[in-house]
Amino acid sequence: MEERHKTLGEFIIEKQEEFKFSSGELSRIINSIRLAAKVVNYKVNKAGLVDIVGAAGEQNVQGEDQQKLDVYANEVFIQTLTNREIVCGIASEENDDFITVAGTDNCHNNKYVVLMDPLDGSSNIDVNVSVGTIFSVYRRITPVGTPVKLEDFLQPGINQVAAGYVIYGTSTMLVYTTGHGVNGFTLNPAIGTFYLSHPNMKFTEDGNIYSINEGNYVQFPQGVKKYIKYCQSDEGNGPYTSRYIGSLVSDIHRNMIKGGIYIYPQSAKAPNGKLRLLYECNPMAFIVEQAGGKASDGFNRIMELQPTELHQRVPFFCGCRKMVEKAEQFMAE
Repeated sequence: MEERHKTLGEFIIEKQEEFKFSSGELSRIINSIRLAAKVVNYKVNKAGLVDIVGAAGEQNVQGEDQQKLDVYANEVFIQTLTNREIVCGIASEENDDFITVAGTDNCHNNKYVVLMDPLDGSSNIDVNVSVGTIFSVYRRITPVGTPVKLEDFLQPGINQVAAGYVIYGTSTMLVYTTGHGVNGFTLNPAIGTFYLSHPNMKFTEDGNIYSINEGNYVQFPQGVKKYIKYCQSDEGNGPYTSRYIGSLVSDIHRNMIKGGIYIYPQSAKAPNGKLRLLYECNPMAFIVEQAGGKASDGFNRIMELQPTELHQRVPFFCGCRKMVEKAEQFMAE
């Protein structure tokens, strides 16, 4: 079969031997995410027709207004992963605490935990801009058979066994890695099947797109201001193009295909940055590195940071290796 005509299901079965220690659970987790993504995709695509856009009237644990679709997507992903009894715990950006998942016989024999941002960029739904789901899978570190604990979730990104994102846009794509490169699958809505459309996705070594919210310029650290000025100058291969959607999944997806850097630094208003280490930065860093790029907090490799809390925030620089290194150079100065 021609590589590009391969379905996600066929691809998962073919790559089964790449999942160390797994006896089918990791494949079933990816399959569950595929199913939940199709359900959420259906709702996202008819968001303008039904009463599901706008705020739900509540705030999540970060004090952000929850959008109705945030709540819906969160429930769909949790339900799908829980019903299939393949994970022992789930942590979501939308929930205060992690969820312990027990089997029907109340056993805790599953080996994996999933961390997720069920609907990234959801404030863009009302204006018909691409949104996404981000997920991350770890092998538990507490003994199998016992309920999961906080330390199962507070693992550095280098321990991830899989990570990915779904982008709900002009076409819906599922992009993931298990540590053996990055592959993208596009949903054929007519038959509800994901097909391999972007095999072995790679960042170029260098690029000419920078993605940052320049509206916060005056609050940025000096290193970031200098890097922005560098991007706008004739140095290097500049001036670069500025592209910022404000939806993390969309910005990184574009930069991986076109070549660029994404930056969400610390600022006077968000001294630790805004993005979450566990739900956004670690999974994206795993994907970016597997695609030949680099991910950093401006000084350190993101995936080597030791998390201390579930909803920890960090500054985030990721994209083409040379671009991130240049930004780090300005930060170090």
